[in-house]
Parts: sequence; C-alpha cells; structure tokens
Amino acid sequence: MAGYEKPLPVIREETKEFWEGCRRHELLIQRCKECQTYRFPPRPLCHQCQSGNVEWARSSGKGTLYSFTILQHAKNSPLYPVFTKEAPYAVILVELPDVGGLHMVSNILDCKLEDIKIGMPVEVVFDDVTEEITLPKFKPSKEQR
Repeated sequence: MAGYEKPLPVIREETKEFWEGCRRHELLIQRCKECQTYRFPPRPLCHQCQSGNVEWARSSGKGTLYSFTILQHAKNSPLYPVFTKEAPYAVILVELPDVGGLHMVSNILDCKLEDIKIGMPVEVVFDDVTEEITLPKFKPSKEQR
C-alpha cells in the first residue's frame, strides 16, 4: 500500500457509502428509493425522477466486459508518470446485470491484454491501494453466462 502513485478519488458526501463499501470489499450501488433506478457514479439526484431519496444495493460484482481500450502510449505527464510507466494497459467498461445493467469503468487484473474480449465474464476484486481507499477492479471469471 505504501507509495501508491496514481491519483486517488475524492470522497464526497454522495460517494462516501460507495467507498466505505469498497473498503469492506462490498460493491454497493446507489439506487433511487422512488423509481428504483440504479445509478453510477453516485450523485445527489436521480437522473430519472430527480428524487434525492437514495438507498444502497449490494451488487454481486459479476458482470460482462462491455467494451475496452488499450492505452499503448500514456501521455508523459510530469504529475503522474506512473501511467507512462505502466503502458500498455487496459481500461474496461463492465456491465453489471444485477444492478440494472449499469456500466462501470475500471481496470482488469490477472488477464493478458491479448486475452481481453468483449463479452467475457468478469468479477469484481478489490485493490486496497491505501489505508483509506480500496478500488474496485475486475478479473476474468471462470463462470460462464
């Protein structure tokens, strides 16, 4: 955990429960109590009905790789040279069917870049990057859909 070089998320009131869930290795998704619409990232008002009445639902974290991109050449940033050092790497978009099919952007672990395929089953894993922050990432799932 020591020496994590990448930028960390800023925890806000509307995202606090999500990040606390991640620290407990639970994937919690915000849901509107009025219309039952799931939303990610968490935000103060429902994009469907504008209600601020919210609850949190636990996702299994099992999903499907919906899309991805492989960054071959990260911009040589003086602020975050770690991205340049890590290239090439994949940024993925995962569809989570148990929480309304919402999409989550993340990274994939334990998978060679050439083995990443749209439609492949994935499951959440938690990366404890600091004592305060745990990031949800994904790995290939042995479970077929």
